[in-house]
Amino acid sequence: MGYRSKQKRSRRRGAVAVEFAFVAPVFIAILLLTFESSRLIKAQSELTAAAREGARLVSMDRRTLLADGESLNDRVEDEIRNYLDLNRLAGNAATITIADANDINTAFNLNDPANDLAYFQIRVELPYSEITSLNLSALENGALTSQVVFRNARAVNN
Repeated sequence: MGYRSKQKRSRRRGAVAVEFAFVAPVFIAILLLTFESSRLIKAQSELTAAAREGARLVSMDRRTLLADGESLNDRVEDEIRNYLDLNRLAGNAATITIADANDINTAFNLNDPANDLAYFQIRVELPYSEITSLNLSALENGALTSQVVFRNARAVNN
């Protein structure tokens, strides 16, 4: 009788090993996808925050904001890239576009007095390849994108 119970235990162990061999890869894949999804959600949130920070910069008093000869468009792009870098995203890989809110194909010069109080759009794109560590062909050419629309302000000239 002791011999048969040992055989049953041995068979159960074998069945458990086979079940584990089937379930483990699925479980690991679910864990990896959950981890990558959370990274993408966090990156999307950081992209939105970076775009907002750039737009907020435009609404500030420009007299103390810019160095002599510095373009506000360049300063905004630098600030967005710095924000992304500080949040462990590749700021240098981001594509940043400052465009007219009504026509996104038209560049918007933040320094132009004709654009005072006009709406503009800041769009920030970051390729998936810079965010995810998985090499998924479905994401190969894609990018996370965030955009905000703000009103261009001007400093009071004294």
